[in-house]
Amino acid sequence: MDWTIPRFPLADLCDVALDWLTSHFSGVTRGISHAVSGWIEAATGALVAMPPWLLMIIAALLVWWLAGRRVAILTAAGFAFLWDLDLWEPTVETVVLVLFSTFVALLIGVPIGIFAALRPRLWRGVSPFLDMMQTMPSFVYLIPAIPFFGLGAVSACFATIVFAMPPTIRLTALGILQTPESLIEAADAFGSSRWQKLVKVQLPLAIPTIMAGINQTIMLALSMVVIAAMIGAGGLGGEVWRAIQRLEAGAGFAAGFAIVVLAIILDRVTQKIAKRLQADRHAG
Repeated sequence: MDWTIPRFPLADLCDVALDWLTSHFSGVTRGISHAVSGWIEAATGALVAMPPWLLMIIAALLVWWLAGRRVAILTAAGFAFLWDLDLWEPTVETVVLVLFSTFVALLIGVPIGIFAALRPRLWRGVSPFLDMMQTMPSFVYLIPAIPFFGLGAVSACFATIVFAMPPTIRLTALGILQTPESLIEAADAFGSSRWQKLVKVQLPLAIPTIMAGINQTIMLALSMVVIAAMIGAGGLGGEVWRAIQRLEAGAGFAAGFAIVVLAIILDRVTQKIAKRLQADRHAG
């Protein structure tokens, strides 16, 4: 008697699904890729064309307004150090890719998180997918990106968005779900509609948790920089990848350290903004 267990055709099913999606939607995604690639190149070109000292001043002033004087000084010093390392242009490319990917991840993730928090059944269905997305090796996300968007920055952004979006969805939903029941009952007692409860009670209380999700999304987007360079994303990841191929250890460490500096700056900025929003909420 043959006790061989039939193999579940997971790989074949994935291939069939990817082929079907590619044959039916690749025209649309290639059009999106062309448009987004143009935006990214235009933004990067405009920022690179500016004198580095001018862009550093603008960035420091913007951070001063958002996060305060100390973080602005840290930002200016960090960018000046990266300029001194002769990594200014890759740094600007990386900042554009990370901020663009984070913006799209938030644009998609925050509404999904809010909707999931308001629909318990949907939240129970979404949670396993978020676990899977966060557990899946990040390299895997490069596989479907290439047939849909081709090699380059747009594929890198797509893979980064998918990889970095789960914390935004999860922490947005958790922030809303953790609203104290007594406040919900008080809002109900005053006759608040569902929209009024969401906007005036649940979202303001969830802001620190949502900001923690945004912070994690930015850090995950930065962690994809080197991996995305394998499909032509460029930036600091491209410098690391080039150093690996040429066995230039010093150049690789310098580019890696530049990514760390960038991560520290973005982390401090988002943390400070979160603290400021929380302080404003308590003051209000």
